[in-house]
Amino acid sequence: MRSVLSAALLVAFTSVCAQAQMTQPATGGAKPKAVATVPIRPAVQAPADTANAMAQAERLALQSDLAWVGEYNGAITGDVSERMVNAIKEYQKAKGGKPTGVLNPQERSVLAETARRKQDGVGWKLVTDSVTGARLGIPLKLVPQQSSDANGTKWSSPTGTVQVLLTRRKEAGPTTAKLAELEKKDPPGRAVDYTVVKPDFFVLSGLQGLKKFYLRGTFKGDEVRIMTILYDQAMENIVEPVVIAMSSAFAPFPAQAGGPPPRKTVDYGTGIVVSRDGAIVTDREVVDGCVAITIGGFTHADRVAEDKEHGLALLRIYGADKLTPLDLAPGQAKTAVELTGILDPQSQGGGAAASNVKAQIAQVGGSGDLALSPPPAGGFSGAPALDGDGHFAGLALLKPAVVAGPATAVPAAQAVLVQAEIVGEFLKANGITAIGGSSDARTDAKASVVRVICVRK
Repeated sequence: MRSVLSAALLVAFTSVCAQAQMTQPATGGAKPKAVATVPIRPAVQAPADTANAMAQAERLALQSDLAWVGEYNGAITGDVSERMVNAIKEYQKAKGGKPTGVLNPQERSVLAETARRKQDGVGWKLVTDSVTGARLGIPLKLVPQQSSDANGTKWSSPTGTVQVLLTRRKEAGPTTAKLAELEKKDPPGRAVDYTVVKPDFFVLSGLQGLKKFYLRGTFKGDEVRIMTILYDQAMENIVEPVVIAMSSAFAPFPAQAGGPPPRKTVDYGTGIVVSRDGAIVTDREVVDGCVAITIGGFTHADRVAEDKEHGLALLRIYGADKLTPLDLAPGQAKTAVELTGILDPQSQGGGAAASNVKAQIAQVGGSGDLALSPPPAGGFSGAPALDGDGHFAGLALLKPAVVAGPATAVPAAQAVLVQAEIVGEFLKANGITAIGGSSDARTDAKASVVRVICVRK
């Protein structure tokens, strides 16, 4: 029985093999024909396909990092292109690796860390300009001073060695070629040594007086938007790598719909202690929509009142009896104030120290509002402003950046001052009798500010 079963299995196996090889059965002792076979190799995925499989956020980060190390010079959109793949290959070759066009985990980690160090060194931050709605990257450590008017915004170093100008204007029937020719002559004496003109943008660089300049511009309809970077030739080694990243990050007409950007999950602001038993006044926007409000160094706070018209909110923490309220006797600020606030943790390595910054004040159009320039950094919204004599001049509010929208004749200020009298009336209406009359309010400012933390869903 076993021999019959073995013979049957042998016959079945032989039949299957014969069919798989597509050969005719051998006859009469004839030698079986040889069958040509082709080895099956696994499909190789192209570098562009690998990049396209990434999440959009990963592609954006990769393009940005490549720009920071000087390998990628193009718009940071997250779109995969031959330029992006070639940039990866050039980076790999520069590091002594095989130019595959696909970064392995170790290569990606090194690239990210290198880019981060370069960004931190210049204070890199992506911002949305409140005048034009354009998005751009700004090296805030190089150009900490900011001013705006109806035609654009300027960022500058204290001595003017580095300047970033974002301008807009109307032009009838513009083309990039026409605009490039106009910019070559304005201001007079510009010496252009590099020109790129594409249908949708143009780039010029060269010398403008004793400074080097880089200019990138475009248009939409009849509105022209131009970013110009000016820097002393002695700053060339520091600034030129940043110029590439700034050019790549420049989005003169962002595609997003109008309106404010999404709110942060965790928001930080500054609060002013106005009573010993836990009353705190701050920016209403900072604590709007919170599922929890915490005061740094203390505990949970309740929002007990608000003034939507002036952007104020009153908080209260319970069980406190040794807080140091700020002297709110109104001052007479005319042109300048000093703000005392607490920067967000990311800006001070996780710290919570209060610091001072100076700002100029000016009227905004005919509204009566007072603008603060340059606007303070994140975390300072709700900070007290003191005049030159150390008296309370008002409370600073940082306005949310407008992502995009129509240009206005009079731009909205990025930071405004709610004047001392308005703050005092708000507190009085809510049963808070603020102290006043101290001769040395300045020394109390840092002891009288707290960090306000809002947690949203």
